[in-house]
Amino acid sequence: MKYNIRGENIEVTEALRDYVEKKIGKLGRYFEEEPSSEVHVNLSVYNDEQQIEVTIPMPHLLLRAEEQHVDLYAAIDLVVDKLERQIRKHKTKVNRKFRTAENAPKYVFAQMEEDAKRADPYNNEDIEIVRNKRFDLKPMDSEEAVLQMDMLGHSFFVFRNVDTDNTNVVYRRRDGKYGLIEPS
Repeated sequence: MKYNIRGENIEVTEALRDYVEKKIGKLGRYFEEEPSSEVHVNLSVYNDEQQIEVTIPMPHLLLRAEEQHVDLYAAIDLVVDKLERQIRKHKTKVNRKFRTAENAPKYVFAQMEEDAKRADPYNNEDIEIVRNKRFDLKPMDSEEAVLQMDMLGHSFFVFRNVDTDNTNVVYRRRDGKYGLIEPS
């Protein structure tokens, strides 16, 4: 894997670069052949909060994870854990697909997946929807939607935009600002 490591508001030292390459390089054990893709790593510091974003574009799969922590090395460890879970989930789906086929490939990580499932009780592959809500979308502008969201104490709010008559979503970002999602 080739590494593209950038830093925002932080100098990427050789020790930091080596740690990132060592940790992310361990993901290669999940593949029969190590991916030849370029790994994009963005390290940043905002208000004493260290953040790492990792993107690994691969054929038929895009691995992406981000994590924040007060310690950058801990954030790197956490983001690698997230990427490992994504890989295991994807590989499980691939294994299921080929399980019924003849000459099914044997993956090196099958035992590791079983160990991880036993170790992580919260890793539930079945998605269960526990609540269903229905409500009328009131026409309003994005500022009113933000006020409604704050009043309800939610992190997002769905509304019908009075200007475009489309369904939009406003949400609170991690930096405390707001975002707006509009259909294209």
